[in-house]
Amino acid sequence: MRVLLDGYNMGLRHGTGVATYGRGLSRALKLRGHDVDVVYGGRSVRAVEPLIREVSFFDAAAEPPLRGGAQRLAWWASSAGTALGCQADEVPVSGAVVWESRRPAMPAFDRLWNCTKLFRRALLLHHWSGQFARLRNPDADVAHWTYPLPVEHASAANIYTLHDLVPLRLPHTTLDDKRRYFRLCKRIAARADHIVTVSEWSRQDIIRLLGVSPDRVTNTYQTVDFPREYLVRPDDEVAREVDGTYGLDYKGYFLFFGAVEPKKNLGRLVEAYLASGVATPLVVVGAPGWGTEDELRHLESLTKLRGGGSRRVLRMDYLPQSSLVTLIRGARATIFPSLYEGFGLPVVESMLLGTAVLTSNTSCLPEIAGDAALLVDPYSTADLARSLRALDADADLRQHLESAGRRRAESFGAAAHAQRIDGVYRNLGVRTRMTAAA
Repeated sequence: MRVLLDGYNMGLRHGTGVATYGRGLSRALKLRGHDVDVVYGGRSVRAVEPLIREVSFFDAAAEPPLRGGAQRLAWWASSAGTALGCQADEVPVSGAVVWESRRPAMPAFDRLWNCTKLFRRALLLHHWSGQFARLRNPDADVAHWTYPLPVEHASAANIYTLHDLVPLRLPHTTLDDKRRYFRLCKRIAARADHIVTVSEWSRQDIIRLLGVSPDRVTNTYQTVDFPREYLVRPDDEVAREVDGTYGLDYKGYFLFFGAVEPKKNLGRLVEAYLASGVATPLVVVGAPGWGTEDELRHLESLTKLRGGGSRRVLRMDYLPQSSLVTLIRGARATIFPSLYEGFGLPVVESMLLGTAVLTSNTSCLPEIAGDAALLVDPYSTADLARSLRALDADADLRQHLESAGRRRAESFGAAAHAQRIDGVYRNLGVRTRMTAAA
């Protein structure tokens, strides 16, 4: 079976949880023996010369925002044709371009394709007309869109992954245009051959809020994996790096990692941490997102208000995967009191790396964590503070959570995910053939 994936999030400079999902999905598909093509929507130029197409693809930078009425009008004119059909160009991967530094951000693939600014044009087309962009090539049996995008393949079965409906469930925590987002999700629900999601919690949201029939939505969870060399590094080597690079003691700090945005609940976490009185430092690793200014101002005011707080709360921006894995492995525990998640990637990543986890008792997080994490009420700073004190003081509790977490993480391995995804594709194929025969 030939499967086409979108590179929408995988093309972002720093990636997202959805990018991690896409890479994991690509590896799972290869594990089952499928051919995998990935289509990007970068601004690389169309060229007859293969070398120029290859160079342009790997050279393409993030697109600038649209500015000015004339430019927006030009975009609308170029987007209008996407409803009739878009043509993607194959990107040669000959080895002429040295792209080893980008390998961790790349999916597993057989062929790469680029359709210039496909996703930008598709979103503009949908905004103005409600129509979906139609991609005419490459040939595929299944087109699996890993994000709610108004794009469909003209001849393949179209599957869409909806990770969560956070803009509808917690509208105050996102900057999305909620009406536009709802319209897009409803149209995807109506047009999709099938919808995939990443937790039973999200599946029920999709059924209830979008009115999708239960037999058209499948929860496959998602896979979490790291390069083997990250997993087998000796603890003493990790400890040396944590000390030498960050000046931290091995298993001597709490860690929060994820986007700094309202739903991550960072303000309450810092407030609870300072109120807990624990001496163990809190390390916050997070790329700025929407709402960053308010969250960071709140964090700064809290740490200044409490004497010595600025020395106990350490903040870092985005880190490459290898550095982040080192920090996770070296942490006493990961603290992830998010208000709402579709899957909760940091929970399973930490478990896989053998680090104890404290997370929320809301949304999908109890489902994902099972009995392998300490669950708290994320709206209660008192509950958070009590749990931080308990986790800090009780080495036996941490050891139990580390062992239980490793076992729990096995449920989200690549083989299990590959089997669940393969089942969706093959069931869809049976229904398609039966319909054609009728």
